[in-house]
Amino acid sequence: MNRKYRSLAAATLVAAAAITIFAARNDFGLGRNMEITVNMMRELSLNYVDEVDPDKLMEGAAAGMVSDLDPYTEYIPEKGMQDFELLTTGKYGGIGALIRQKEDYVRIAQPYQGSPADLAGLKIGDKILAIDGQDAKGFTTEQVSSRLKGEPGSKVRVEVEHLDGSKQTAVIRRERIAIPGVPYVGWVADGIGYIRHSDFTEGCYEEMRAAVERLRKEGELKGLVLDYRSNGGGIMQEAIKILGMFVPKGTEVLSTKGRSEDSKQVFRTSSEPVLPDLPLVVLVNGSSASAAEIVAGALQDLDRAVLIGQRSFGKGLVQSTRPLGYNTMLKLTTAKYYIPSGRCIQAIDYSHSQEGDIRTVPDSLISEFTTRAGRKVYDGGGIMPDIRTEPEYISRFAMTLYAMGFIEDFGDEYTRRNPGQTIDIRTFSISDQDYADFAEFMKDKKVPYESDTRRALKALKKAADEDLFADLKEKFEKVEAELKDDTQTNLETYREQVIETINNDIVMRHGYQAGVIEHSLPGDTDVQRALDVLNNPQEYRRIVSEQDTARK
Repeated sequence: MNRKYRSLAAATLVAAAAITIFAARNDFGLGRNMEITVNMMRELSLNYVDEVDPDKLMEGAAAGMVSDLDPYTEYIPEKGMQDFELLTTGKYGGIGALIRQKEDYVRIAQPYQGSPADLAGLKIGDKILAIDGQDAKGFTTEQVSSRLKGEPGSKVRVEVEHLDGSKQTAVIRRERIAIPGVPYVGWVADGIGYIRHSDFTEGCYEEMRAAVERLRKEGELKGLVLDYRSNGGGIMQEAIKILGMFVPKGTEVLSTKGRSEDSKQVFRTSSEPVLPDLPLVVLVNGSSASAAEIVAGALQDLDRAVLIGQRSFGKGLVQSTRPLGYNTMLKLTTAKYYIPSGRCIQAIDYSHSQEGDIRTVPDSLISEFTTRAGRKVYDGGGIMPDIRTEPEYISRFAMTLYAMGFIEDFGDEYTRRNPGQTIDIRTFSISDQDYADFAEFMKDKKVPYESDTRRALKALKKAADEDLFADLKEKFEKVEAELKDDTQTNLETYREQVIETINNDIVMRHGYQAGVIEHSLPGDTDVQRALDVLNNPQEYRRIVSEQDTARK
């Protein structure tokens, strides 16, 4: 028996003894099932016809145990700990750049502003030729990423080819890269500040505090827009500290309740607010979740802000982590959270998921609550904004062009044609001739895209085959033959959205992620609606004191 299996056998004996003691002192059913699991792993590891890896058996068993629970409860093996740390802290050791694959080489897709890659002169579109002297031709993005990441303070030698054909070899000192939780702070009008908050990773409160202080130093702050659209949440404690900037010290902003006594807690703000009375607008959408909903929902319940946008995602579950030994971890749902009005905004009921019954909260079980000023609000599925707006979607065609790399490839070509160009971030747009060049660039490209019309026609043809309306099939085929759905036609149909996608790529090359956000603000309808409210103090006061928030 080799060392790995001797260790397994020894561990099995210890586990069996522990299970026997546990079962005697606690729940017999739990102890019995734990013993069955250990016995099964031992038999498979030692007696299965082919050699099996005990680690993979354990990962499979752990994944199976949580598969019928909610999607937020998961087993994190040792190899997944680095990704988990990045998710919770937003930090990793590396050079600070996004990468993408193009043909036989990996290229720089975006260096983070001020990162080691950025300071070393690496640019969007650079082809990575070699890493530490090893030819990088044929490397995947995973292979390149693993070689660029490493312990902070260590060095990596990177050879690249720039878009103009020149080559550069840079020895880059890796650092602790922190992906900003607040990618942009600025002004959207005279006296009206704007902060984009993208996630609740460790330390994002300090970023938010710094953003507020920067605005206060730059000018008179008369109102503030907090943008939580597409913020998927994160660390709950960061949300509580952020709320402390806007409401009185000691204000209850959150409570949690689960099965254990430890899960029953009340959270209050612990610091004096820096902006106790400043008019606030919070932007949310269907992808605003978890901690983002805590901030938005608490500010609404306390009548401290006007919410604009679409109903939020509806995640009212709290996760905690438990170490399992050997650098593994269990992330599990331990409680539900409740915002100041007493409502829980969890949209999906997972309580019967083990029986395969996952459902949204029915209207009959939705309850009415009131804000501090007596406005009606409801539980059962996300935060409903005070002012609802229609979501703006980019076309699937434009997204397909971006996903296939055609937008970035054209951006590379545009940059080659315009060396040393300077642009106005807010007003930049490519010319009609530039777009004609893009259409020419796309002539020999295959785009796997079907319009909604063509997809609907296919469905109708299939239905005609299956029922008594087969005579309609010929008519559908005639319409389909006349339907213009080629790439060049779609480039005209979706011209405006494709142009904006190209604009964003070029702006990124000059102004990083912050530049793209700044470029989008003048045409952002939700931001413009926020300005309308903040520039009308009487309307602002009316909304936070009188207006009912509709259920649907």
